[in-house]
Amino acid sequence: MTTTIVPRHAPSVRPDQSDDVWRKAGDWLQRHQATIRMVQWTMVLVYAVLLIVPVFLPLPDNAAYLWSNFTRFAQFVFWGVWWPLVLLGTALVGRIWCGIFCPEGAISEFASGRGRGRAIPRWMTWPGWPTAAFACTTLYGQMTSVYQYPAPTLLILGGSTLAAALIGFLYGRNKRVWCRYLCPVSGVFGLLAKLAPLHFRVEPPLWQLSQLSGTKPKAINCAPLVPIRTMRGASDCHMCGRCSGFRGAVRLARRSPNHEIVHVAGAVAKPWETILIVTGLMGLAAGAFQWSVSPWFVQAKTWAAERLIEYGVTWPLEATAPWWILTNYPGDVMTLLDGALLVAYVLAAAIASGASTFSSLALAARCLGPWRTRRLHHLAQSLIPLAGAGVLLGLSGLTVSQLRSDGIVLPFVDPLRAAVLTMATFWSGVLCWQVTGIYSRQPVRRMLALFLVGLAMMPAVAGWVLLFWIW
Repeated sequence: MTTTIVPRHAPSVRPDQSDDVWRKAGDWLQRHQATIRMVQWTMVLVYAVLLIVPVFLPLPDNAAYLWSNFTRFAQFVFWGVWWPLVLLGTALVGRIWCGIFCPEGAISEFASGRGRGRAIPRWMTWPGWPTAAFACTTLYGQMTSVYQYPAPTLLILGGSTLAAALIGFLYGRNKRVWCRYLCPVSGVFGLLAKLAPLHFRVEPPLWQLSQLSGTKPKAINCAPLVPIRTMRGASDCHMCGRCSGFRGAVRLARRSPNHEIVHVAGAVAKPWETILIVTGLMGLAAGAFQWSVSPWFVQAKTWAAERLIEYGVTWPLEATAPWWILTNYPGDVMTLLDGALLVAYVLAAAIASGASTFSSLALAARCLGPWRTRRLHHLAQSLIPLAGAGVLLGLSGLTVSQLRSDGIVLPFVDPLRAAVLTMATFWSGVLCWQVTGIYSRQPVRRMLALFLVGLAMMPAVAGWVLLFWIW
């Protein structure tokens, strides 16, 4: 028996004061676009100062503190506060960062309004770009120690911003083509936004009623190129509010945090999202946070160095590269051997985690009935809470380490980490159980699939346990 997934809206609820508050909040965003532009350009200014000024300052010494050294302060803001809050905010209120605060989005749309307005080429719409860009920037950031030094931060973030401006100048008209198709973190944001309990809901009956009335509403510009009429989730929506109240059918509304993953995400198979979840967030990102403290990395380096010396090949142990290829600063230098093993470790983590997790998901999908590829990708969506929580924990580790280096100890960190990891794992299990109910009503099949998805979560959970409590 073939099961067809039909996307549906969140269950209708009786209008109450809370619903009206959210609708009014969405309408407020629609009416105050000028204020939002001011916020965006203020963020551009802050972003530019934090990104550029530290490059012209001396590198901080051991006596530098967050509150006394601007370079350390900027790095802490970027990697210890800014990005963790962006990820957390996306899971809580959707991609409001993209629509209201993101400097790259504002710059790209500004350039698009004054550029050449070319048609978007087909190669740019390849759905794998965000996943590939995330993997490349994550790996390159580790090679250049982006979390520790301002120059690679400027190179990676500044380079991304320049690319966003260039793409905006060349393609589209008043659009965010870069954000839609090429941004290295748009894939991650799209996944986390599926968990948000707020979204702009589109009511097809009201839309059709508006069309039948013959009223022609004022045109709106959806900068991220979302087809508003058929929008059924928050994954692509930037939460900018421009479409609030359009045709009387679009409004900011509550929903269950599980709704989009269970009832919408399975409508169309998205292999690149599965790769990003299973291999990118649960494998590559975890490896990127682990390698510097992993005893396995030290053992591999020791073994490789001994073999090279044994064969009389010592140049990989001595040769270095410019800072924009491998870390190269006074007192902190990566040799070619270090760089090669770093890349090998992170890729091995991605492959190992991806292979084991994917295999368990495939078995779980088969337990629910005849093989359907779409069912596999739908089950992978249930891992989003765990995958997102892992990246958030990894970034928060930078926050804690930077504070600790300045003598600020947070005693509640370990229990909080354990609670976040436990709740995220449980949440993924609940989502898996609800997804299995769409494909099978047999409790035995569903329990077996849940068990296998639990096995799929174990490599990621084990990786974070090793990082925070064993190593």
